[in-house]
Amino acid sequence: MLYVERDKDGKIIALHKSPDPNAGERKSTMDEEILDFLNGNVDTDPGIQFLALSDIGIIRILEDLIHLLIRKNLILFTELPEDAQAKIRERKRIREVMTPQDLMVDDIL
Repeated sequence: MLYVERDKDGKIIALHKSPDPNAGERKSTMDEEILDFLNGNVDTDPGIQFLALSDIGIIRILEDLIHLLIRKNLILFTELPEDAQAKIRERKRIREVMTPQDLMVDDIL
């Protein structure tokens, strides 16, 4: 799901992955109005924008999968490369500050 930001005329001017003071309206990524907005944006190919938006959800799924594998002792956190460990720790810290712990995958997609 995406959150839509509109101008004073009701035209979509931006999309957000989470609620924002200027973007409280929730729409599906496959909504016709969303697709029209992406097609009308000449700065970037709409397909690339759509993939970038879906990447956000995929990244969260992968993070959750890594944490699940670690919790079940199928992999050890220390077996991951140092850079990967650092990135995972940093994203976890940021997520703890920015979002509640009960965030569901459906809230991201």
